[in-house]
Amino acid sequence: QLQASGGGLVQAGGSLRLSCAASGRTFSSYAMGWFRQAPGKEREFVAAISWSGGSTYYADTVKGRFIISRDIIENTVYLKMNSLKPEDTAVYYCKAVNRLGSAVWGQGTLVTVSS
Repeated sequence: QLQASGGGLVQAGGSLRLSCAASGRTFSSYAMGWFRQAPGKEREFVAAISWSGGSTYYADTVKGRFIISRDIIENTVYLKMNSLKPEDTAVYYCKAVNRLGSAVWGQGTLVTVSS
């Protein structure tokens, strides 16, 4: 099970850090990612990190502003969001994918960026 948290209301230019805590089992061998879904839009990829944490990937829209990281011991993945823009407003979801492609989604956490 994945539990996302850390969302909230922030002004444009501000920062937030999202957390996705895993429970029930270890996700240390899973790649982890963040996705988001804005009102009226499809869910889109934001960032991902390999199971080892050695590789990270970002959508062009967040590259240079967001940082994904993971704490294998704490079984948690983070998304530090800087220089937030109103267009970053969305529900953010975390996802874990194992090497067989089996995926687990967490519930979303709402991020609202005011202009």
